[in-house]
Amino acid sequence: MTSPLLVEKQDAVLTVTLNQPERRNPISDLAMIDALISTMAEADVDLGVRVVILTGAGTAFSSGGDLKQMKAGVGLRAGLPAQTRRNYRTGIQRLPLAFQALEVPVIAAVNGPAIGAGLDLATMCDIRIAAESARFAESFVKVGIVPGDGGAWLLPRIVGFSRATELALTGEMFDAHQALDYGLVSHVVPDDQLMAKAREIAGRIAANPPHAVRMTKRLLREGQTATLANILEMSAAMQSLAHATKDNDEAIDAFIEKRAPVFRGE
Repeated sequence: MTSPLLVEKQDAVLTVTLNQPERRNPISDLAMIDALISTMAEADVDLGVRVVILTGAGTAFSSGGDLKQMKAGVGLRAGLPAQTRRNYRTGIQRLPLAFQALEVPVIAAVNGPAIGAGLDLATMCDIRIAAESARFAESFVKVGIVPGDGGAWLLPRIVGFSRATELALTGEMFDAHQALDYGLVSHVVPDDQLMAKAREIAGRIAANPPHAVRMTKRLLREGQTATLANILEMSAAMQSLAHATKDNDEAIDAFIEKRAPVFRGE
């Protein structure tokens, strides 16, 4: 059986590729969900991994759910509604919770269509860049369902409530340059430059002290829901940890000595 993911580490950057191109990389299968969660969890505990790049094999980033698996009694959709609820909770809904808990930064390199849950997977990541051939759609209403994977929480926090509502209620497809205009992605590049751009951004992140990077990401994620007072308290606590690292001393010494710093995650 073909592995649902391809995983490659180069220096401090881990590239994770959805590897079902013949099906346009759906993410609703338990095998794919389990593989994504376990791979990301392993990267999160490994300080040798400073950044993860997530992309898709073939011409699509992810088609989201497999429509062939949405007939009654198949896949997530059980004959009993109460069981369908359980299938979502123990299936695809584990993904946004897992991504939200990650401290390692994740860059989505959207190489083609990101549709439905595929778009939502991209929104689970911290940074999104798109190839010019990328297409996006929050298309659940087009097939008579709702965003069951957290899209109603994720998308408004990136593009704003009004735009997210328009995208979710029309279900219409939009291109990479519209995604840039909406603030969904931060860069659009020619297809053949996508991975180079992703690695360039990853390299700039990986060049920084890893503890400071991960704690900064944690603060940004907590800031999505926490009060200012809580974030300030958490920031003070994390700052005390950052000051205690050798990397903080190295950064100050390198600045004073006018040389490039060498960060070791210590």
